[in-house]
Amino acid sequence: MNKDLIAIFEYLEREKGIKRETIISAIEESLQVAARKSLKGVGLVSVSVDPKVGTIEVTAEKEIVENIEYPEEEILLEEARELDPNCEMGDFVQVPIPPIDLGRIAAQTARQVISQKLRSAERDVIYEEYRHRLHEIISGTVKRIVRGATLIVDLGKVEAILPDRFYPKTEKYHVGDRIQALLWEVRDTENGGAEVVLSRSHPEMVVELFTQEVPELSDGTVGVKKIVREAGYRTKIAVYSNDPKVDPLGACVGVRGTRVKNIIRELNNEKIDIVIYTEDTVQLLYSLLHPIEPKKLAYDQENGVVHLIVEDEDYPIVIGKRGMNARLNAELIGAEISVKKQSEYQAELNFERQNIQLEESPDLDVEIDAIEGINQFVIESLKEAGFNTPRKILNKSSKELSKETGISVDMADDLMEKLRKIRT
Repeated sequence: MNKDLIAIFEYLEREKGIKRETIISAIEESLQVAARKSLKGVGLVSVSVDPKVGTIEVTAEKEIVENIEYPEEEILLEEARELDPNCEMGDFVQVPIPPIDLGRIAAQTARQVISQKLRSAERDVIYEEYRHRLHEIISGTVKRIVRGATLIVDLGKVEAILPDRFYPKTEKYHVGDRIQALLWEVRDTENGGAEVVLSRSHPEMVVELFTQEVPELSDGTVGVKKIVREAGYRTKIAVYSNDPKVDPLGACVGVRGTRVKNIIRELNNEKIDIVIYTEDTVQLLYSLLHPIEPKKLAYDQENGVVHLIVEDEDYPIVIGKRGMNARLNAELIGAEISVKKQSEYQAELNFERQNIQLEESPDLDVEIDAIEGINQFVIESLKEAGFNTPRKILNKSSKELSKETGISVDMADDLMEKLRKIRT
């Protein structure tokens, strides 16, 4: 019994999932190729491997003749009958060839073909096992770390790779660590095999984690309309409900936040913002900014830009670290976001206001009553304080006007905005 060969059969069956028939077929084919290269002039060569004991039998077909002219292809009748007593002149018999006679080159050829065939067989096993599980979350163990920070993950039957660009820079792993990741793709390799590629950085990873935690997502009651992510730092997700009785936000957050907390824990404390999706771009942005209330918001649909004015202390939050928050919000609503501090906006307004009120335009000296669109209460408050023309009003800042007339700063801002537009 060839114990080494049997051990190889059992290992490949158990660890790689390759059937014994496939392994034996690869060995037989490789030895046939090797025999053709090594045994020049030999007739048709056959190789058979016993699957139970591992013995290898190599035979060459020879013709029975009276006189031998080509020793590699012919055999005398008396020699042939030692192999097959019933053979006759002109028959062909299978003559055994010791595998050792194949030589060093033959052995090398055999190894190459076997290796190629086994890679192909392993590739088929990988495709069969994992091709229908794309974008599922699977678990494994970090087996080794190569090429800097690329992880080799043991999934059981096969090893997968988790490229360093496919997991957040905030995550660090060591050999032996358990890891959950998204099965991103199964791809062919240059040497004829296949490899499973994992990811922890793609947005789909978060969607799958939510699907595991939220039954309403897995049964279709709740859905994810859009998701954007800066892996390791922040994810923003817009959800909707197919059932008016089910709150999609509450379903994803869970009682006392239990569901979303489990996901945050798996993502190593990555921040997750969940909002209810609406096709109204402005309303969606308000939901994303909550609890911050913009001082002003104007949506330029033609150019796809939302202009925001926020309090100075809110500006760092709205922008986020390295502009991340504003960038993710823009991706989610599908429009560019331009953010200014209230102080900067006021400084620009004051500069423009001062320039406007110095103009010679007669529209700046009309009675305030003649301007359409101004609240009657505001008009009366202005006139009582002596501000009866646009020019006089524009001579003050919003805060000064608010202090002298009693109207709010917001109302004064709106008034200034209207007056800036009346000049010809």
